[in-house]
Amino acid sequence: MYTFDVETAIADCCRWIQHWFAENGDGCPAVLGISGGKDSSVCAALLCRALGVHRVVGVLMPNSVQPDIADAQLLCAHLGIVNYTVNIGNCANALTEEISNRLPMTKQAEVNLPPRLRMATVYAVSQSIGGRVANTCNLSEDWVGYSTRWGDSVGDFAPLANFTVTEVKAIGRALGLPEKLIEKAPSDGLTGKTDEDNLGFTYATLDAYIREGIEPDAETKAKIDQKHKANLFKLSMMPAFPYQPQR
Repeated sequence: MYTFDVETAIADCCRWIQHWFAENGDGCPAVLGISGGKDSSVCAALLCRALGVHRVVGVLMPNSVQPDIADAQLLCAHLGIVNYTVNIGNCANALTEEISNRLPMTKQAEVNLPPRLRMATVYAVSQSIGGRVANTCNLSEDWVGYSTRWGDSVGDFAPLANFTVTEVKAIGRALGLPEKLIEKAPSDGLTGKTDEDNLGFTYATLDAYIREGIEPDAETKAKIDQKHKANLFKLSMMPAFPYQPQR
């Protein structure tokens, strides 16, 4: 039976973060988007443990009005990290209008635009202070492609990429994060639905399938397998034509 040693996982992950920065930005700050959800909260807490609070910078990015922004502010206050609030609403609205004036935007294109603008914002902040951008996606999301390509799916390094949702929650509790941030229903903040509503199955079901091979009902298993196969490209490097000049 699979068991998760949370303290060992935290210690190993912190050492990995420290080593990565020693090789790729010694002394640089870690910069990440803060949504107030469990992933960005746990990632920020891990970074504080590994690098020190003074080297972690959060970026809050409401899209005009964000009803739950108080959760993001709570996380920053709880950890004591420097943070900046950059409202992407005007930019998202203006770009949507510019594109829509030229061709009809699909609903999915509209939904994916803010995450891509948020990542551009995080990188602009990071570059301005000489930082490195933390990706906050977890294994469960990545497994079924629940991220926006070139939006929240990217970053310079990814501390949570090999932890399931269940494991991320355990890490958050071990690091002393407020329970409301750990158990907050995950949502993209764009569609008005939770992640699990959009996926059609729970993360608990998905995590049991990933870690323990416990298969859900046939319909859910087929849905998970299809999503996993269809979205593997999101985890791959951009393919390049292998041209070889003749000599």
